[in-house]
Amino acid sequence: MMNTLYYGDNLDILRKHIASESVHLVYLDPPFNARRNFNVLFKEGAGGASEAQLKAFTDTWTWTDDAELAYHELTTGSDEQLSRTIAALRDIIGANDLMAYLVSMAIRLRELHRVLRPDGSLYLHCDPTASHYLKVVLDAIFGLGCYRNEIIWQRTNAHNDAHRYGKIHDIILFYTKSAREGDWTWNQQYTPFSDDYIKDFYRHVEPDTGRRYRLSDLTASKPGGDVEYEWKGAHPYAGRYWAYSRANMEKFEAEGRLVYTKSGMPNYKRYLDEMPGVPLQDAWMDIPPVRGKEDMGYDTQKPLALLERIILTSTNPGDVVLDPFCGCGTAIYAAQKLGRHWQGIDITNLAIAIIRRQLGDRFPDLKPGEGYEVVGEPVDEAGARALANADRYQFQWWSLALVGAMPINQERKKGADRGIDGYVTFIDDATGKPKRVVVQVKSGHVNASMMRDLRGAMEREKAAMALFISLDPITEPMRKEAYEAGIYESPGWRRAYPRMQIVTIAELLHGAQPKLPPSASAVTFKRAPVAIAADGYAQPQLDLHSVPDSDGEKNRLSET
Repeated sequence: MMNTLYYGDNLDILRKHIASESVHLVYLDPPFNARRNFNVLFKEGAGGASEAQLKAFTDTWTWTDDAELAYHELTTGSDEQLSRTIAALRDIIGANDLMAYLVSMAIRLRELHRVLRPDGSLYLHCDPTASHYLKVVLDAIFGLGCYRNEIIWQRTNAHNDAHRYGKIHDIILFYTKSAREGDWTWNQQYTPFSDDYIKDFYRHVEPDTGRRYRLSDLTASKPGGDVEYEWKGAHPYAGRYWAYSRANMEKFEAEGRLVYTKSGMPNYKRYLDEMPGVPLQDAWMDIPPVRGKEDMGYDTQKPLALLERIILTSTNPGDVVLDPFCGCGTAIYAAQKLGRHWQGIDITNLAIAIIRRQLGDRFPDLKPGEGYEVVGEPVDEAGARALANADRYQFQWWSLALVGAMPINQERKKGADRGIDGYVTFIDDATGKPKRVVVQVKSGHVNASMMRDLRGAMEREKAAMALFISLDPITEPMRKEAYEAGIYESPGWRRAYPRMQIVTIAELLHGAQPKLPPSASAVTFKRAPVAIAADGYAQPQLDLHSVPDSDGEKNRLSET
């Protein structure tokens, strides 16, 4: 199957595109009902059309007509258990924001249960403010026998919370499609032994090899085959038997595994480096929060190691992993790195653009249309116009992604952006100081005065260059205004660039790109490390002496 990124409301995508019993693992990290704003996009009305706003996503739900319609669908459907559960929750909680959140989750969790294979698993990442309610909803959808664990992930060591204990953990609810033991995929994971445990139990050290080992008893309380014999004059204690056959004992002897006590009783030498470790428990305190090269500046980003652990435990190579709230794409990167197929859904073009860029950084050989496809984004001018008519902010973010531009500060309110929608950053001299190309996007009628306004914004912001992206055709007076802005002379690349440039959506969709200094796309966005193995990364280095220009031409920086 083709790995797929879907742009759109995950409820609609699940119903239209994801087949029943086609997914081995669902991991979802939906926005928590915590009334906090984050910098990745989501604003969700329960069960109805999603409203994307300028903030990346607003972690807020409100009881609206959409929530009421979703509630009606859930309580009048054929699933009696879910219907009674949702109705009871409303009686207890009321028609408020929390209930809107639960209704929004319930209608999606029902679809996620449908798409899971019989041997599949679901991991729902949440915080303690709503986990108890979500567990009730999941019990109603999956059945009481399908609950496996409430996993505690300690995400930080300390947190200041006034008049309460510090909140330092998230909760991950683990459910399986089947209630019958052994029906779901399970690959046992282990954590290393503690230093104290090693010191107490593996205190012996081989002089020649330096290997640590412990001594294990070779007797058993019950017989099981050829276990009643004399071994070099030794017998098990009264009422006990040898735990292994004579043939196995001879094998242990030949391997140098037997260590004898003064009384002549053999013990088995068990090496520390042969033991997998401690079977993984339900409190995960060994995975720190995102930091260093992995940090993409995304407030709710989860560490790659966390997703790798879940995927390794509950899938096999070639299985399908689905993340319906894929955000910055950590589950997708982990699945790709571990040889799994994947499907990701997000409500915003900005998130999809970030994931596409990160996939290119992490997996240079993975190309759109070859290693994966994107469904729901415009592919022609008509689609772009439809997006602009439906949601101009989504159109703006999508357009900026086409040229590798970063949207302006998401905290600014529209109307206070001072004529700038995004920017591209580049470095082209020995100082190493970043320079900017300011970018403006227009989806409606355009004219020459807009170019004059953009030129004023460029000069006010002390930007090196400016770029105008238009959905409508460009007029000659506009081109004249751009031409009159002059030339930007790049000191490092020894090349001249038009200081103001214009490009249409139609041109971009046909492969055209503005002429920008070579390092622009690499500097604008923080680059992700290249995935090279299941246990490590190699960070790509930007070579400013041999980087293709944005129009494909290679240049060299001066040596001065």
